[in-house]
Amino acid sequence: MEFLDPEIEQYALEHSEEESTILNELNRQTHLKILQPRMLSGHLQGRILSMLSQSIQPKTILEIGTYTGYSALCMAEGLQNNGVLYTIEINKELAPFAQKYFNKSPYKNLIKMMVGNALEIIPDFNFNWDLVFIDADKENYSNYFDSVIERVNKGGMIIADNVLWSGKVTRPTSKNDIETKALKTFNEKVHSDSRVSNVLMPVRDGMMIMIYSENKNGI
Repeated sequence: MEFLDPEIEQYALEHSEEESTILNELNRQTHLKILQPRMLSGHLQGRILSMLSQSIQPKTILEIGTYTGYSALCMAEGLQNNGVLYTIEINKELAPFAQKYFNKSPYKNLIKMMVGNALEIIPDFNFNWDLVFIDADKENYSNYFDSVIERVNKGGMIIADNVLWSGKVTRPTSKNDIETKALKTFNEKVHSDSRVSNVLMPVRDGMMIMIYSENKNGI
C-alpha cells in the first residue's frame, strides 16, 4: 500500500530540501540489503524530522527504534554542538549497518547506539530529554510514552511514527489485530493527556507530534 499518491509524493520531494549524500546512500542501501525497507523514514519524513529538531535545537534526543539509522541522522542535524542522541535498537543484527552510517556522518561523536529492550534501558538514564522519537513495536507505544513523559523537559517534543497504520486505525479492528488495537489506544491516550498538546499529522503513515507542557490548559 502506498502512503501517498506517487505523483503527489514526487512533486513534494521535488519541492523539498534534498537529502544529504550520506542519507541518499543509506536510503538506497536499505532498500537493496535490508528486509522491510518500507520501515525507513525516507526523504520527506526525514526532512520533517530534521526541521522539527532544528526548530527546538535539542541538547538531548532519545530515539526508540533505530532501524538503519536514517531518522537518527536527520534529527541529529538539529542537535546542539555539545548535544547527544541516544538511539535504542532491539535487533542486534541491524546495529552494525546503522553504526556504519553513523560513523560516516558529521555526527559520529554525538550519536550513541544501544542494543536491547528500550523499556529496560530507559530507566537507567539520569537526565531528561528535549526530543523523543518513538518508532518501534506498536504494542508498546503506550508503555514507551509512559516511560518518557515525566522525563521530557518542559517545552520538549515527543514524536510517534506510524500512528495511522496504513489507515487501519479508522476501521473496525479484529480481536487478533494487536498492533492496530495498541495504536488506537495510544492515539486516544495521548489525545486525552493534559500534560501534552498534540497534533496527528497525516504525513506518510502518520506522525503524532506532542509538546510537553505539564498541563496544556495552564492549570
